[in-house]
Amino acid sequence: MKKTSILFTVLLFLNYCFAQKPTTQKQEVDYVNPLIGTAATGFAKGLDGGGTMPSVGPPFAMTNFVAQTGESKMSRMNYFYEDSSMIGFLASHQPTVWMGDYGYVSVMPQIGGLKVLPKDRALKFSHANEVSTPYYYSTLLEAGNKQHIKGEIASSSRCGIFRFTFPKSDDAHIIIHGINLNPELTHWANDYTERIKKLRGYVKVDKANMEITGYNPDRMAAQISPELPNFKGYFVIRFSKPFKSFGTWDGDKINVSSAEQFGTRMGAYISFATNKDERVEVRIATSFISIEQARKNMDMELKGKGFNDLVQSTRNEWQKGLSRIKVGGITNDQKSIFYTAMFHTMQFPREMSEYGKYYSAFDDKIHKGISYTDYSLWDTYRALHPLLLFTQPERVNPMITAMLQMYQQGGRLPMWPNPAETNIMIGTHADAVIADAYVKGFRGFDVNVAYAAVLKDALVPPPFDTVRPYADRDLWTDYEAQAGLTYFKRLGYVPVDKTAESVSRTIEYSVDDYAVAMFAKALGKNGDYNQLMQLSKNYKNLYDPSTGFMLPRKSDGQFDKKNDKGLWEGFTEGDQWTYAFGAMHDVEGMIEMMGGKEKFAAKLDENFAGKHYRHDNEPGHHYIYLYDYCEQPWKTQELIRKHTSENFRNQPIGINGNEDCGQMAAWYIFGVMGFYPVTPASGVYAIGAPQFPGLTLNFRAGGKPRTFQVIAENLSEENRYIQKVSLDGVVLTKPFITHRQIINGHKLVFQMGAKPNYNWK
Repeated sequence: MKKTSILFTVLLFLNYCFAQKPTTQKQEVDYVNPLIGTAATGFAKGLDGGGTMPSVGPPFAMTNFVAQTGESKMSRMNYFYEDSSMIGFLASHQPTVWMGDYGYVSVMPQIGGLKVLPKDRALKFSHANEVSTPYYYSTLLEAGNKQHIKGEIASSSRCGIFRFTFPKSDDAHIIIHGINLNPELTHWANDYTERIKKLRGYVKVDKANMEITGYNPDRMAAQISPELPNFKGYFVIRFSKPFKSFGTWDGDKINVSSAEQFGTRMGAYISFATNKDERVEVRIATSFISIEQARKNMDMELKGKGFNDLVQSTRNEWQKGLSRIKVGGITNDQKSIFYTAMFHTMQFPREMSEYGKYYSAFDDKIHKGISYTDYSLWDTYRALHPLLLFTQPERVNPMITAMLQMYQQGGRLPMWPNPAETNIMIGTHADAVIADAYVKGFRGFDVNVAYAAVLKDALVPPPFDTVRPYADRDLWTDYEAQAGLTYFKRLGYVPVDKTAESVSRTIEYSVDDYAVAMFAKALGKNGDYNQLMQLSKNYKNLYDPSTGFMLPRKSDGQFDKKNDKGLWEGFTEGDQWTYAFGAMHDVEGMIEMMGGKEKFAAKLDENFAGKHYRHDNEPGHHYIYLYDYCEQPWKTQELIRKHTSENFRNQPIGINGNEDCGQMAAWYIFGVMGFYPVTPASGVYAIGAPQFPGLTLNFRAGGKPRTFQVIAENLSEENRYIQKVSLDGVVLTKPFITHRQIINGHKLVFQMGAKPNYNWK
């Protein structure tokens, strides 16, 4: 660990030196450390790493350009900090560790004998010679005989520039890897059987124009998605240096002077001689529409720009986005944690459109318009999407419109598109995202289509609802939506003997139905509102007073018994404690169900004292704030300090659990701001406790610029408790604040002290 710390210190220094301008102060972007969360190792044995990657590109980029340390697959990222070798510089679309890449292509420099397969072409590197920022990446590859190749990355949303500095060599190469179906990587979540039978990637070498083009039809999540005959990730690759020879390869077979190649694990290569420290630029454009569109993307994003120009323009985009929250009075480490969290909230959902057109993986066709994909909704509906209402309001309506397009083209709102629907996780949380945005004043999407879409989720079961159990990662048959909905409506819960993950489903369907009910209420649809509110109470039908938990029930009404391992079934990514307080939409109802505020608080105490709270996963992310609802907010304040401090570090092992496309980061940002959106579509935030002396949120609401300050007076390690809170001089008498109060307010002032204020309830 000491050695890792020294290397990481050197890395941060190099990062700082590159980003700094001698005569200027550091800006927000200069604090971002993309290596946070890139370790495969978790905070403790058995815990996952952050699942992030040190990608280069502007916010919400369509394509992530990243150094590749290993062959990615479902369950393995393309970059792990623990790795010591590099196999390529990748144009990737992998959003997170448990989802797959698609339409990818990689480039690898080399000298000496030609080696094309990843395990053969891998070159050692050291983190001591690595610089990682959101807008620039570089590393030094050990090329043998004490020689090195420097690799650098700059990029825009759909295009990138790789710059390689070679030593003197008569045999320098650049290998293009167009598709990588490696049977050695197959396992239950990454089955290649059908893909190898059906897919063929393609490359074409054009020596006269110093260009390689091609496409990659691979989608690692294909087995849990519908077939897409027209899907391809197209690429155009241009070189700054003429090449003296070229060829293609398929597996370990090299085809010298071949100009075209089809295959499942294949690519192309070019060869040339280089002088000492000669730079060779590789410009790469990506598209999901066509090779010609890739050329247009290159013209739009790279024409007239040199490598350094691209670095600067992408840096400017990040600075603009990151500076929407200004923080003060904290350490540089805290700034790095905070602005890296901001960085992680500005990557997904990713752009899917290409200058007025987009490929839809929901009907396998090209359409006009704007689109996004890679929505990790089971995670991100909780905090990321509510945060984007403040930090990226201009993207909220287009992101919702993209989901509505998926509904129109495929028949359902997405659950986890990658880029096609995968049915990953449970619940129809697009409903909550859309309803929350509407309740909070967003109107720039087709409201009628939106309402029809969320109502279908709430009321129309999937096609095989009473036939299939809908287990996690089942092979694709159709849209899962609210699996078990037939029983949910008829019995008042999802039965464990009919549908998998039944307890978790019952609770999360109740949450989504509440959100849709709030949407209906705002539209004046009172009949729908009443029906949906009734459904939103169904979670109570699983409460077992004898145990104090929500437990699985069978279709005959009986509570299920524990299995042979002594566990109850019916939960996803957790147990009875994980979902004990899961009905975030009806906290008052849970309190009544559990016997009142004192008993509810005692159950919460037992949850935290028994270490049942798992911050490394999302279902309990709101639990810390539930003390606000039972008149013990000082316990929330204690836990916010504990968990914002313990679960986030300025290190590669820096996120406790998978980052999950911005959810962990958004939880942290709300945590240090001092309020959190416990109940979607309610328009209410629970007060936590600010962790920074000063924070300014710059956003737009109602088309107008707004500034909202959060000030924590007397904040210190000892003074972690709220004594009083005032909004623009008016004291808040309860630990809650509304969205309307925030967007119309200016200054939220917390007076902090060393002892709890037991009278502020």
